[in-house]
Amino acid sequence: MTPELESLSEQLAAFLASLEMGARNMLLPSRLTQLAILVVLLLATWLIQRWAVPALRAWLRRREGWPMWRIRAGVVVQRRLPLMIFVTLAWIATWAMQAVTVFPSRSYLLELVATIATALVAVAFASRLVRNPILRKVVRWGLWGFVVVYYTGVVDEAARALDSLAFQMGEFRLSALTLMQALIVTGVLFTGARMVARVGAENIRRNEEISPSMRVLAVKILQIALYGLALFIGLKAVGVDLTGLAVLSGAIGVGLGFGLQKVVSNLVSGVIILLDKSIKPGDVISLGETFGWINTLGARYASITTRDGKEYLIPNEDLITGQVVNWSHSDKFVRLDIYFGTAYHDDPHMVRRIAIEAASGVRRVLADPNPVCHIVGFGDSSVDYILRFWITDPTGGLTNIRGNVYLALWDAFQANGVTIPFPQREVKVLGGSELGTRAVED
Repeated sequence: MTPELESLSEQLAAFLASLEMGARNMLLPSRLTQLAILVVLLLATWLIQRWAVPALRAWLRRREGWPMWRIRAGVVVQRRLPLMIFVTLAWIATWAMQAVTVFPSRSYLLELVATIATALVAVAFASRLVRNPILRKVVRWGLWGFVVVYYTGVVDEAARALDSLAFQMGEFRLSALTLMQALIVTGVLFTGARMVARVGAENIRRNEEISPSMRVLAVKILQIALYGLALFIGLKAVGVDLTGLAVLSGAIGVGLGFGLQKVVSNLVSGVIILLDKSIKPGDVISLGETFGWINTLGARYASITTRDGKEYLIPNEDLITGQVVNWSHSDKFVRLDIYFGTAYHDDPHMVRRIAIEAASGVRRVLADPNPVCHIVGFGDSSVDYILRFWITDPTGGLTNIRGNVYLALWDAFQANGVTIPFPQREVKVLGGSELGTRAVED
């Protein structure tokens, strides 16, 4: 048998011996009494939670006006309610036992279980700060295991047993204890980094002196720096040697550069967009047949919401290499043109005046710059005009404002007797036809 296996077997034997001694202590009359009390407490907890959990769930469903964070907190309390009930009953039983007896041993087991259960509840609520579900479970179960072995007094034995379960290659050694410590410490540091990043991001977004695009860039840099620092500190805190990772990370970076060219291109394009401020959140843009306003600028894509409620995720590379119409790049003024025609017998001076007045009376059309109307040609059936007007809210839609102006023109022309002509054709039937000659409108 190798020395490693002999050491592991000795540690397991010592651990089992401590468990055997603890089991023998449990057979003492005072301990059996406390075990019976704990069984009664578990039964009482089960009976109470059968009524309390549905009642709390129904009460939460009636809280329609509550913000989402309160509802989530209530759901967390609902899930941990049985354990909280057991903690309450365990402490009541402990204090009652301490009041009726002067021997600490007769309430030791009750106090130990109540303390452990209280710590488990605290860990369950504190682990909710970890957003990632998998990392949250790892941190929660790791802390729960530490709480149990700490209060039962077998920390050293458990640490030696976990440290003996190791994988070694050359000078590199990774044990189960090191891995667990790394996951817990990194999870705690990532949670702290997320909280600091959220507070910093809120302060940056409220700063009106910084342009919107620079706010987004500053938030991204802050998040990357904090998360990277948390990972570095977490690995160093548990004694992981990062020297060997430098060469490995360089090789991985080269491989990713060739295999993920599009992803890297989108990341670089996103940084360029944020630096040159060509597009920022809130801008109204047109890209091909997509027209909408920018909700967010991400590291890989831009989120664009259209008037019909669709949300397009446009890769940043397309915004750099493609032709983009930014309706609100330097200012929010947008000029729209509509075309119409009137009959030749209508006075063009009167038509222009009526068209300008009609457009000026439409909501969203600006009075300064004021609408203008010009003749653009003499057609086959009508005098052709162009009506130009300005708006400052392209996010409100372009088709609807054009439709409203057309409707205002129709009403104004009907009120003033202005005619909107349509093409007419005259058909003659020759050669002695019985139908004769007639005019047919096309």
